[in-house]
Amino acid sequence: MRYVVAFSLSVSLGYSAAAQQIYDIYSTTWDRSSLFTYTNLGSKPINFGSPGAAASADIVINDGQQFQPVYGFGGSLTDSSAQLLNNLKNANSGQYNALLQKLFSPTDGQPNAGLSYLRVPLGASDFSASTYSFDDQNGDTSLSTFNINRAPSYLFNVINDIRGINPYLKIHVLPWSPPGWMKDSGTMLGGNFLSQYTNQFAQYLLKSLQGFQSHGIPVYAVSIQNEPQNSNPTYPTCKISASQEAQIGLALRPLLNNNGFSSTKIIGFDHNWDGAGTYAVQLMQQASSAFAGVAFHCYGGNKNNQDTFHNAYPDKEIYFTECTGTMGSDWWGDIKWNMDNLYIGAIEHNSRTALEWNVALDGNGQPVLPGSNSCKNPPCRGIVTISGTSYTLNQEFYAMAQASKAILPRDTNGPFGIRIGVSVGGSQNGQLRVNAFVTGRANPSDWSRYSIVVLNWNDNVAVSWNPQPVTSTIEFRGQQAEYTFPVGVTTLWWYAPASGSSAAVKTAGAEHASKHEDGIPVHGSTQIPLSSTASVKYGNATASAHHAQATEEKREPLFRFRRSY
Repeated sequence: MRYVVAFSLSVSLGYSAAAQQIYDIYSTTWDRSSLFTYTNLGSKPINFGSPGAAASADIVINDGQQFQPVYGFGGSLTDSSAQLLNNLKNANSGQYNALLQKLFSPTDGQPNAGLSYLRVPLGASDFSASTYSFDDQNGDTSLSTFNINRAPSYLFNVINDIRGINPYLKIHVLPWSPPGWMKDSGTMLGGNFLSQYTNQFAQYLLKSLQGFQSHGIPVYAVSIQNEPQNSNPTYPTCKISASQEAQIGLALRPLLNNNGFSSTKIIGFDHNWDGAGTYAVQLMQQASSAFAGVAFHCYGGNKNNQDTFHNAYPDKEIYFTECTGTMGSDWWGDIKWNMDNLYIGAIEHNSRTALEWNVALDGNGQPVLPGSNSCKNPPCRGIVTISGTSYTLNQEFYAMAQASKAILPRDTNGPFGIRIGVSVGGSQNGQLRVNAFVTGRANPSDWSRYSIVVLNWNDNVAVSWNPQPVTSTIEFRGQQAEYTFPVGVTTLWWYAPASGSSAAVKTAGAEHASKHEDGIPVHGSTQIPLSSTASVKYGNATASAHHAQATEEKREPLFRFRRSY
């Protein structure tokens, strides 16, 4: 059922103020008083109106400036993560289903993250029970003993359970090492790739995709090798030079095209930011036709390095595919770092994804491959910690969930969000980090969703711990709204005709608060977002929500420990 306004409004560059109302807010605050808390504003939305004086932080949206689509957030479903999830499924299926819903359901109006991008190792990684490839028969150049089912069956079962919850899920596969017999070490643990096996390795990757297909799992993208500049003798790793990876990609691309995988992307590099101007560029110089783009990790360099690659190859895609949290770090410090560098930062530097490492680990950062020195001191932390029949959502979940909500498709078969222009002015501009997105509709005449993800890190941690909300104006198409952002992360959105469209004006006010049969969010009860003395303006009315401010010791900026190499 559709609702229309009972009176006529003209649609022009100065769209009706009725179009620009914020009903939906998700928030995670520094003191955890709000943890990915959903609030709908019911009959008291935040209205855009005629512009007045700009606040000391002025968020300016420029939807005429569009960048890359964002395909989502997520992590790696390692064997260890799948094992823990499967154990939870066997012990308590209700808890398992609740956790998968919380992590992966894309439903509007629910505090579920809708994580939509999974990276899956091909064979063993440092988070597997044992070392294996899909063809460990020494010298099997015909790959006659290749067997996708050397991977644990629960890996495929868990993936399909997730796919049943999130139809938008994209699967990105890659090996931590080729079979040992393709390397100078003769083992999957460290060593260098032997170029004489270029064609066999390309066939191996094709067979891996066919193996996933046999389990009903379509593959969106394949990388040639995880961290191709890393050789570690304690877990599956392999050095593959840029020229070697280029040749493997050139051999693999026609194999995919000729075997029903023409839409599957080949992604190169998949290693640290600091290789953006060297390895990643060299790869494109030698094999641009084979690769859709490159992927980066956080363990060397910084997010700005992505610009080096983007400036050299602006038509190639960028993916951010790995960073891990570690045990014992500061909760709010991690939220700030992750938002600044990954879920806002990597995206504003043209990445289409931002992923963590393990989806799930236990309370000790296990299970780790026996003998591996990876993730030891301190242990790595998953997006979720599973202990027996219970689970704990970690800070990576809350940061990632806030970003994910802003870009998920609005409709079945609709597009993901596209990053659009945004800037922050005013004397407090440095207190807010902001990304903005537009999400189109399956029906082009329906209004698009415009969303912002805002990190308020105004906590004065470098001087004296004193977190303060920031009142900001939000400028959109010549109109203005005002919102007070608590210290934490806030995601909010509104609907308006697509830029340049002449879409019919739909509902405003009370009718928008009705139940819609086409999936438009229901706005029923009136709630005020919890924040530290947060104040929200609704036209001429102002409502405030106060809570007892929790005490916490002063936190120093976070040092990011990363995996062993």
